[in-house]
Amino acid sequence: MKTAIIIVLLLVILVQTARQRTLERGLLRAARRMKAQISDETTVRLALPCPSKGAEQLLVCLNELLELRQRERADYRRKEQELRRQIANVSHDLRTPLTSILGYLQLLEQEELPQEKRLEYFQVIEGRARTLQTFIASFYDLSRIEGGELPLEREKVDLARALSDQLAAAYAQIEEAGLEVEVDIAGSLPTVWADSGAVTRIFSNLLTNALRHGTDTLSVKLYREGGHIVSSFSNRAEDLTAEDAAHVFERFYTADKMRTGQSTGLGLAIVKALAERMGHTAAARWEDGWFTVLVRWSV
Repeated sequence: MKTAIIIVLLLVILVQTARQRTLERGLLRAARRMKAQISDETTVRLALPCPSKGAEQLLVCLNELLELRQRERADYRRKEQELRRQIANVSHDLRTPLTSILGYLQLLEQEELPQEKRLEYFQVIEGRARTLQTFIASFYDLSRIEGGELPLEREKVDLARALSDQLAAAYAQIEEAGLEVEVDIAGSLPTVWADSGAVTRIFSNLLTNALRHGTDTLSVKLYREGGHIVSSFSNRAEDLTAEDAAHVFERFYTADKMRTGQSTGLGLAIVKALAERMGHTAAARWEDGWFTVLVRWSV
């Protein structure tokens, strides 16, 4: 009887020892795989060959940490690539007008240069300098808006009046661009809570964008839709695509594919940032050659 008990105890000890060694080997393998994944690009869930409640709970936590690390790593790579792209775009947008300015300054050094050419070159230099100034100011403003550093004072704003004022101010530019303008502003629209200066900036940027990219017709509408007032700027834009519409609010995105300096891609980014800072939203779409930017103002 005692011998049988001893044999059973020995068997239990052997089984437990085997389980412990299996568990230990499984933990060692899991540790090695976890260590390898610290520098690996793929995520492989850790598992144990031998069930153990405590160890399995530990591995669940470790797997969650590994997945979190992989997501953070992927997000970091995405942000790093975006930062590099933005730096490259900023560098190009600064270099383009500067290169032009330096080139014309060299031309001005010619002693035999006629006076009319000299004046023409000075005008070109002034234009490039103003382009550079606008870009730097827009970049600074966007950074302040996104960082919450630009003070905005919310008050009741009459969007119909603000939009009409901007259309009147841009009349000469619209005429010069040769656009046929269709304006439809609904009557008796309620006011919205917004910063009046920011509203003016939004409408001004939208008009500037339409004048830069639009052809033939510009349609401007202001109407009520449920609990919102919608301002809509639509223009013929054959040079744009649906893909452009999906990215126009991104910082430095520009449909100027060769980045010739005609567009910095900051105007619409400022529109979206200002709208969201005031509790409103902005969206864009491209359909059948028509590009439309919508700002939905909460009533």
